[in-house]
Amino acid sequence: MAKQAKKQQEAKAKIETGKHYTVKEASSLVKEITNVNFDPAVDLAVRLNVDPRKANQMVRGVVRLPHGTGKDVKVLALVSADKEEEAKEAGADYVGMDEYLEKIKGGWTDVDVIVTMPSVMGKLGPLGRILGPRGLMPNPKTGTVTMDIGKAVADVKAGKIDFRVDKNGNVHASIGKASFEADKIAGNAKELLNTLVKLKPQTSKGVYIQSIHLSSTMSPSIEIDTKRYTQD
Repeated sequence: MAKQAKKQQEAKAKIETGKHYTVKEASSLVKEITNVNFDPAVDLAVRLNVDPRKANQMVRGVVRLPHGTGKDVKVLALVSADKEEEAKEAGADYVGMDEYLEKIKGGWTDVDVIVTMPSVMGKLGPLGRILGPRGLMPNPKTGTVTMDIGKAVADVKAGKIDFRVDKNGNVHASIGKASFEADKIAGNAKELLNTLVKLKPQTSKGVYIQSIHLSSTMSPSIEIDTKRYTQD
């Protein structure tokens, strides 16, 4: 623990007190201050000036990160027999219907994303108490309920993530790994930030993006200048 505390202190010392970094600067610095014996995720935390309790201020969406997430995403495609081959060719890890519905009823949730068809959603309703808390319930708004199963699976595998603001107005998302080159971390961060800007509710008044922080697992966070995040 003492060794880890020393590493934390050394990392914090590399972050200039009071400085708000550009995304490019923060993406280089997060690699420099990451000092663990595994390849940690890089996370972006954005505080928005919205009230999620109001339906017209709920910010939710999807973004395809240009450089992927660095994570091997396990996808379950719950599809009819005529769509199984399409799902397999797109890279789905598990493909089927009734057998997986039964497994889920028994508590199995060893997947990251579930993709399905509109006609199947009725069967998933009773499984909401299992899938909902784990963020696994497919949703048309995130592109996981569709007839274009192949594209949905391929997008998830290529780095598409979904996000939503929490009850405190924050959006948290993993945008890569510390092993990524700095420009790839920056590219993914900007893609998410630009998507959030496009989703600004018309009812949100004042400064929309209030703060942005970049960090890796177990590293201190780096504050990004909200006015200059698009700069190189």
